[in-house]
Amino acid sequence: MKRAIRKIFVLAVCVFVISIAGCGVEEPPSVKKSRLIAVENVQRSKEIEKLKEQHSRESRKQEKLLAECVQEKESWKQKARQNVRNQVKGVFDAVMEQNVKLREENEKLKAEIEKLQK
Repeated sequence: MKRAIRKIFVLAVCVFVISIAGCGVEEPPSVKKSRLIAVENVQRSKEIEKLKEQHSRESRKQEKLLAECVQEKESWKQKARQNVRNQVKGVFDAVMEQNVKLREENEKLKAEIEKLQK
């Protein structure tokens, strides 16, 4: 009998504790919605910040690649100019050398003509 009373007492205390714990102050739905919206706004703000950082990193990466490409383009231009200069110099030297030979030959021929005319 004492055991039965003890069990009933423990059961009553448990029911009382559960009913107190479950009977919190109910918030109106508008407050719950406001809190939910506030949490969503915080999450979105964090996501926006992440996206801004990602965009900034990508922009810096693209700017760096662009600068490298421009530098490489200038390097290729310089190499092309140097190549053209070398080719022109080779042709120019050959033409000048041939021109000198032709002048010398021309002078010899003029001298021979003068000898023959005398």
